[in-house]
Amino acid sequence: MKSKRNLTRFTYESAAFEGWRLCISRAGTTFTKYFPDKKFGSGKKSLAAAEVTLVEIKTLIEGAKRVDGKLTATTIKKAEKILAEAV
Repeated sequence: MKSKRNLTRFTYESAAFEGWRLCISRAGTTFTKYFPDKKFGSGKKSLAAAEVTLVEIKTLIEGAKRVDGKLTATTIKKAEKILAEAV
């Protein structure tokens, strides 16, 4: 599997983590979440979960209001909640 925009694949023989990392930065704020293969059962399932979460985050961020070019605290909290609930 190959990495995609905002999704990076981690597969190292010596590392304890194998899976996908979602990382998106907008308006000075970075959101990161790891989707391990062990938790989701396989690389394809963890990728699917990461892609669903990425779409939700992008939808939220692109429609959000900005204050002085930055995301509002409410938008950041909503995005963090989406990341925390990602299954």
